[in-house]
Amino acid sequence: MRSSLRTLDRSTIRAIALVCLADAVVGASFGAITVSGGMDAWVPVLLSVVVFAGGSQFAAVGVLLAGGSALAAVAAGLVLNTRLLPFGFAVADVLDGPRWKRLLGAHLITDEATAFALQQPDRARRRAAYWVSGLGLFVIWNVAVVLGALAGGAIGDTDALGLDAAFPAVLLALVLPAVTTDRPTRRAALLGAALAVAATPFLPPGIPVLLALAGLALATPRKTPTPDPAEAPHTAVARTPADR
Repeated sequence: MRSSLRTLDRSTIRAIALVCLADAVVGASFGAITVSGGMDAWVPVLLSVVVFAGGSQFAAVGVLLAGGSALAAVAAGLVLNTRLLPFGFAVADVLDGPRWKRLLGAHLITDEATAFALQQPDRARRRAAYWVSGLGLFVIWNVAVVLGALAGGAIGDTDALGLDAAFPAVLLALVLPAVTTDRPTRRAALLGAALAVAATPFLPPGIPVLLALAGLALATPRKTPTPDPAEAPHTAVARTPADR
């Protein structure tokens, strides 16, 4: 971990720390809401260790607190977590080493860790950013969930306190530089947002977010085909009198 911290610049470390702080607030609210809703304290703690996906955890607990079945809760979490599949391909180059290390790295895949990794200019820094942010978020999130669960109903409703906006605000801050400076990324983001908003009234929660991934088609740069020299038209070479 120390070598990874030395690899990263101060601005990246500061950004990771701020994201961990924001996630700690949301994690504490998750633990408190789950317990205040009538569940045992071990439920949010176990979910945070085994699932480690804030949005999916909120969705699963929301279904259970609303009277839904465990199967419906698992389905809701899986639908939201399918967005992590393309993230795995995006950071595959930093998940090397023995099998246990690759499995641990796959478990730590989050929106934030992926964003921090992709912002780095080379593989060494991508690896460092991924592991520092992934492990940092895992530890901070789980500690916050435990504290929130112990606090019970002290935090109350996240909607009333505005804590539900923490995740979108963090992700927006991470992707804003790419959206404002890269035109293909901006087109993809706008198309994805339009598709998600248009589909929200008609599709179940979580599906519009997946539909927004269709905007990635616009972010793929078109490669200009390289002409084959063998197929290039032959040009006539002017011959001088000396050549005759």
